[in-house]
Amino acid sequence: MTDHKQDFGGLRAPYIFDVASNALRFLAVDAVELANSGHPGTPLAMAPVIYRLFTRFLRHDPARPDWADRDRFVLSGGHASMLLYGALHLNGYDLTLEDLKQFRRYPSRCPGHPERGMTPGVEVTTGPLGQGVANAVGLALAERMAADQFNVASAPVVDHRTWVLCGDGDMMEGIASEACSLAGHLRLEKLTILYDSNAVTLDGPSELSFNEEVAARYLAYGFRVLRITDVDDFDQVDAVLTMATQTRGQPTLVIMNSHIGIGSPFHDDHRSHGAALGAEAVLSTREQLQWPHPPFVVPEEAYSAWRPDRDTGYAAWKERCDEASRIDPPRWEEFQRRVLDGHLGRAEFEWPTFDDGASISTRVALGKSLRAAAAVIPEILGGAADVESSTETRLDTQVTWPTYAGRDIYFGVREHAMAAITNGIAAHGGFLPFASTFFVFSDYLKPALRLSSIMELHTLFIFTHDSIALGEDGTTHQPVEQLAGLRAMPGIVVLRPADARETAASLAFALGRQDGPTTLVLSRQALPVLAGTKHIDTASLAGHRLQQGKDATLVATGSEVSLALSAAELLLADGIEAGVVSVPSLELLRNLPVTDRDELLGAVPRIAVEAASAFGWYEFVDAVIGMNRFGGSGPKDEVLEAFGFTPRQVAGSVREILGGK
Repeated sequence: MTDHKQDFGGLRAPYIFDVASNALRFLAVDAVELANSGHPGTPLAMAPVIYRLFTRFLRHDPARPDWADRDRFVLSGGHASMLLYGALHLNGYDLTLEDLKQFRRYPSRCPGHPERGMTPGVEVTTGPLGQGVANAVGLALAERMAADQFNVASAPVVDHRTWVLCGDGDMMEGIASEACSLAGHLRLEKLTILYDSNAVTLDGPSELSFNEEVAARYLAYGFRVLRITDVDDFDQVDAVLTMATQTRGQPTLVIMNSHIGIGSPFHDDHRSHGAALGAEAVLSTREQLQWPHPPFVVPEEAYSAWRPDRDTGYAAWKERCDEASRIDPPRWEEFQRRVLDGHLGRAEFEWPTFDDGASISTRVALGKSLRAAAAVIPEILGGAADVESSTETRLDTQVTWPTYAGRDIYFGVREHAMAAITNGIAAHGGFLPFASTFFVFSDYLKPALRLSSIMELHTLFIFTHDSIALGEDGTTHQPVEQLAGLRAMPGIVVLRPADARETAASLAFALGRQDGPTTLVLSRQALPVLAGTKHIDTASLAGHRLQQGKDATLVATGSEVSLALSAAELLLADGIEAGVVSVPSLELLRNLPVTDRDELLGAVPRIAVEAASAFGWYEFVDAVIGMNRFGGSGPKDEVLEAFGFTPRQVAGSVREILGGK
């Protein structure tokens, strides 16, 4: 390494010409330039820290990117993805120079923002800022919970750290604040946040909108706060990262002062943030940083620096696994099933029994079913955004410091962070996590739910208080458009069960589904257990017929199924034979072959009955009895009547649709 003690644009940068750092810098610059799209500024600035982290501190094995006890690294500012892709390539992961040349092209293993499952070494999909910070909290929490469940004293099989790199934009996002507040409360000592504080955002200097003292805020959260004043000073970087690994009893924030776009004509300039530098600027940057190599040419010296003869820790971990299997075979077998094999949620559980005609809300039925499942499926855990007593999701004991062996996570009033932390727990492996809140507050967490779907994570989102039948809390708490919004999201399955039995079947479906999140949308109010659900199974969740009819078909979900049955009785007294079909999931209905779907839905006109927005229903039906405005505050029965959801009113609406028959 050449130690140049010269002025660099007025800055002392003794290590700026290090070949390892520059190899990463220019892989990023060249890939962004070739794509004519991307973010070169952060890779130019943070290359030295990532080089030292990946080669001296991060415990990982490029030949085994998924081994269970690796350290996790999350790039929360996913726009700087070439920083990660370049590091993975230089470290020896299965990511070639040809892959890097396809940066931001379709299809590519190097998309614009890192995506889980697409690139080896990428732990989570980070697009919107702040998500990666919250994911990292989930990863770190999962490590602590797994350690308490699976480790034996002399042979810990779970003992790894979580590192996350974030920037000023992440620090501005509320989700990061929510998640870090909880991380400090839980004292997640294996979590280190590397904060690149470069005082620049896309629009200009960060002082345009952000001048808070971040260190003080994180000290208040309960973090240890460290500083790196010169990211090009390897001695300082190594010393501070060493201190981070030695922290006990609290997570760590490392504030790093860097210079975005260092070496380029846009040094410390927001113009280096989100666009290719341009051919002339790239030549200038090569000259300034003394990098004589053509695009995508990496000298052997750089590869040698990035791939030191270093013990990854894998062999020692395997020895601990062998010892753990001898000391405590049952505990080891559970670790093998859940963590190494990833067999989650596959055990059969005995559903609670519900008698015909019994009156029970689907949220209460869910609670009974969830606890029955958790009794035989130990990987189930989760919590609520301070509404556990209302969502009925309490399982066991609290997950908290200093032991984390419980199964109830008290997320506090932090819906967005709750969902993203849940994603991190699922991405870690070994757990089948759920998150719960009132349905209207799904709007607060939808970005994280969307990322859960993009990542195809095995997660469960439980939403209660599902309609205007919520009553007195009024329009702010009565969901209307949320069902349509979730149903429009690719990859998730939305289930709104009609009674307790459909609820148990819905939970069984969610636990067994391996390719994405499932949402359960449940009633606050009690609903009758229907005779027609006595033999319900998961296959019936696409829809099942409760009553035959030749003149029309009422297609309903959730609490409106029993309403449709009552309306059908009134219609029959007038000589109108209306069939009734319960459709817990429109996604599953859509997946049926067209002939099977037509046979299920039966006679036309087909009329949907749902106390929510009609948007999305006309793919399946001819008319909708739904909501076209927000609700109102009042006792449940008064509100339902005010908006046309009594048996008499629904029957009247059906008659009008039939032309006054």
